[in-house]
Amino acid sequence: MENKQSSSPASFVDSTVVPGDVVLDLSSMTSQTIKLGGGLRQDCDAISAMKAGTLRFSKPNKYWIESSQKRYVPCVEDTILGIVVDSKADNFLIDIKGPAMGFLPVLAFEGGTRRNIPKFEVGTLLYLRVVKANSGMNPELSCTDASGKAAEFGPLKDGYMFETSTGLSRKLLSSPTCPVLEALGKKLSFEIAVGLNGRVWVNAASPDTIVVVANAIMNSESLSGAQQIIMVDHLLKNIQ
Repeated sequence: MENKQSSSPASFVDSTVVPGDVVLDLSSMTSQTIKLGGGLRQDCDAISAMKAGTLRFSKPNKYWIESSQKRYVPCVEDTILGIVVDSKADNFLIDIKGPAMGFLPVLAFEGGTRRNIPKFEVGTLLYLRVVKANSGMNPELSCTDASGKAAEFGPLKDGYMFETSTGLSRKLLSSPTCPVLEALGKKLSFEIAVGLNGRVWVNAASPDTIVVVANAIMNSESLSGAQQIIMVDHLLKNIQ
């Protein structure tokens, strides 16, 4: 039984795929360079699905399969929330909610040198970028962007961290803004960091605000956009 190949890169985007589906045919995309995210593999000119989910595309050239799962499978350039579990001479061991611990080199910080190695206690929450994610190896992490700048990466202090599915994390990071975050942002002032590994950090001046934002996000996964807005309005009435 042959897999049906796609002559158009857009034909499978936003559609449900299952393992074995050939979602892209590189022979028809000779002038394009693409990046493969989680759930996809290349075999010659065929890009096929490795898991069930929805094929997604983000400009300019990245494809991945979005699925709602508890365990995170790391991919290069993912932004994630990690927890320090141990400190070694050359790196920190980081719990990334995946099949293996990630490691963060002590020099993987803006301007990092042996003279200014950061010190993190066990349990410190960090906003990180995945640099390497090869099968059978511990993922390598960094606290800088691709240009070596700290940007928004580093320790997240105070606030509250909770876990979600990886599918919900991707929805929270989608463009246009996820309805639940848009509705919350119109009424409340808060900080948020979302990791593609299914972790979310929220901070605000008021503990009540943190609780409302966290509850709204956790309740939103199975709701439509309109239902999310109604749910947020209901939660906000309880704190007024």
